[in-house]
Amino acid sequence: MSDARLSEFSRRMDGALEALRKEFSGLRTGRASANLLEPVHVSAYGNDMPLNQVGTINVPEPRMITVQVWDRGLVGAVEKAIRDAGLGVNPMADGSTVRVPIPELSRERRQELSKIAHKYAEHARVAIRNVRRDGMDFLKKQEKDGKITEDEHHGLSDQVQKLTDEHVQKVDETLAAKEKEIMQV
Repeated sequence: MSDARLSEFSRRMDGALEALRKEFSGLRTGRASANLLEPVHVSAYGNDMPLNQVGTINVPEPRMITVQVWDRGLVGAVEKAIRDAGLGVNPMADGSTVRVPIPELSRERRQELSKIAHKYAEHARVAIRNVRRDGMDFLKKQEKDGKITEDEHHGLSDQVQKLTDEHVQKVDETLAAKEKEIMQV
């Protein structure tokens, strides 16, 4: 396996980390953020669509997010998708607008946000482990096809595992920082 292959696995793991950071940016503790609704997908027109493809997301006030739904017929679906996303918010439809009040950060809300952060971190860890599995499968195939020896296979497996461990460590560090930010009063 070449360095190009290892760098591809590293790039894919970095992508999982970047996705985690993007999801964490939506977990605002002090102020509402349009990023909070980014992971929400709406069942519309027979497909699962990101929320930003069915409406405009705005933050008119520090504790309020609004979604201006372009198709009036999707207002109910948008409201249901936000409610079912597990974000701990209670959207309300108002004409073609869905208002999402952000609750005051009580101790319970902080713990809820912390749980959401843990869920996002676990998704990132799973993505990283999936890249690791792809790498290990590739190495097994290379060895089976006679392109690398058993010793090379073990050495390269160790490199892939080390890469995985480093990225999981970064996920844990990012989670710890976000949790500290959430719990800060």
